[in-house]
Amino acid sequence: MQIGIAGIGKMGAAIAQRLIEVGHKVTVWNRSAAKLKPVTDAGATGVASPLELAKNAEALITILSDAAAIDAVYHGASGLLAGDVRGKLFIEMSTVEPKTETALAVKVRGKGAALVECPVGGSTGPARQGKLIGLMGAEPADAERARPVLDQLCRRLEHCGPVGSGAVMKLTINMPLMIYWQALGEALALCRPLGLDPARIMELLSDTSGGPNVLKVRGPAVASMLKGGDSGPVTFNIDSAVKDLRIMLNEGRARGLDLPLVEKTLACYEEAREKVSGAAEVSAVSVHWATRAMP
Repeated sequence: MQIGIAGIGKMGAAIAQRLIEVGHKVTVWNRSAAKLKPVTDAGATGVASPLELAKNAEALITILSDAAAIDAVYHGASGLLAGDVRGKLFIEMSTVEPKTETALAVKVRGKGAALVECPVGGSTGPARQGKLIGLMGAEPADAERARPVLDQLCRRLEHCGPVGSGAVMKLTINMPLMIYWQALGEALALCRPLGLDPARIMELLSDTSGGPNVLKVRGPAVASMLKGGDSGPVTFNIDSAVKDLRIMLNEGRARGLDLPLVEKTLACYEEAREKVSGAAEVSAVSVHWATRAMP
């Protein structure tokens, strides 16, 4: 299949490389053209605009930073919808508010095309292996049309309901994880006076009922950072986590929900971003709070 991908950040690049490996012809566009090199080296074709990306693609995947980026890429003068896109399939994978996806779906359908939203759970490693968790929001016929491509990216693909449902479920699966990194930091601060080896603590925590799956993967890196070492590859950074937490709060307020843990976690992440770096791996939040001096 001819697939176009707009948004070649870490996840977009991993998705592009996966689709090339399973036999698709992939064309890519990114606002910063310098980021295209790893995927063009892997066999993708780079183009100069979203409009050009849409011309020959049967399906188009977008994975963008926020609602403003979606607006620019889809609706700009040289945007994806600037030309004739009748019959094309758009798969929108960004983490944004549900209302952003529902408004986009109306405009895409107005151009005679179909839109499936499918934000994903997982980082670049699972993306390269086709082991993401896909959270689809779509009309049933559109979901079935997108399934052959998404099945090659996802080990589990959930059709959550109409467009907007996938965005809600993405916030749902991210919320406990974002809160967990803060909770882990506070727990590590509590046991810090014991002087135990951080690797031993991580192994113990990952073997308990309170240890999430992510600790088995990221626990060694947290232990390394606690000992002054490196975090390893950054798969999801603090800036992205802050963005997601703000979206969660906005969506909660729109639904009349009080989310006190999210609100407090956001404040803690904002402090960590200021003291560490927004570009740091999100688990650095735990390390910051584990080693933070009392104010």
